[in-house]
Amino acid sequence: MAFEPPQRLVRALGETAPDGDDWLGKLPEAAHRAVVSRELTVERVQMPGGRSSLVVLVRRADGTPAVLKLAPPRFRPESERAALAHWGGLGSVQLLEPPPLSTSSEREGPPVTEGVLLLERLHPDLSVRSLPEAKALLEAAGTLRRLWVEPPAGHVFETVAERTGRQARAMRTTATARTEVAPLVDAALAAREELLSAPPEHRLLHGTFRQSKVLAGERMPWLAVGPDPVVGECAFDLARLVRDRVEDLIAQPSGAATTRRRVKRLAESLDVDQERLRGWTLFRAVESGVRALRVGRPNDAELLLEFAGWL
Repeated sequence: MAFEPPQRLVRALGETAPDGDDWLGKLPEAAHRAVVSRELTVERVQMPGGRSSLVVLVRRADGTPAVLKLAPPRFRPESERAALAHWGGLGSVQLLEPPPLSTSSEREGPPVTEGVLLLERLHPDLSVRSLPEAKALLEAAGTLRRLWVEPPAGHVFETVAERTGRQARAMRTTATARTEVAPLVDAALAAREELLSAPPEHRLLHGTFRQSKVLAGERMPWLAVGPDPVVGECAFDLARLVRDRVEDLIAQPSGAATTRRRVKRLAESLDVDQERLRGWTLFRAVESGVRALRVGRPNDAELLLEFAGWL
């Protein structure tokens, strides 16, 4: 079959693709090779799909349902593979292929192609976002707690300091050109500096956790997918969950008060310092809002920056 990437993926990658990037052009052939080499039967491409990878629903040679995921190198698929292997299915989707060994001659089983992951099939159209808000936050938080483990010895995962350092540089550049966002950027960067001065723990984090990243499963009711793993303090991971359904929060007359209650409730439920959670929520909301401005999504930017102003 033809592996045409969903338009949602094409648009999202087009916003951030570096000059000369030809991953999308090579994607149909790469997907075909991944399917053939693993003797998979394709059911369908997941639509509308994500913004950083092609997701294909497949069956293995023995009939087991699975998911084939292909992502460009800049979205760190090998880091995702390493994190999923470390979690071993506890709170997260399971890898159905082992991580590659140091040399190709030592590998066993189907070939592991760089940027290609074969995963346990969950229910792709049923996330905790489908639940009422209070129940969704409870289930999402419970899933996230299981992922916060010690990173493997000698890990090569990016740290929170490294990731937010790159983001901070981009934020400063945008704030110089768009002076209206400079006060929020200054506040977010000041919060980051304070938070990084004395992190309370270093755990393996999901990195991009939100309600839509928690899907219904068979082994467990809910399992996390799509990590962009990072090592750092738990409040950084929880911060993205605080602003879930931001469009609903903005539409409420009591949105600011609801947001503050959500920070308090999530911090207490996961034993995270409330002020540290507020600080990372501010930084991550401003960073996302400024990035939305930079790539030409002004409506998203307006929502995120208004939300950040409540913090």
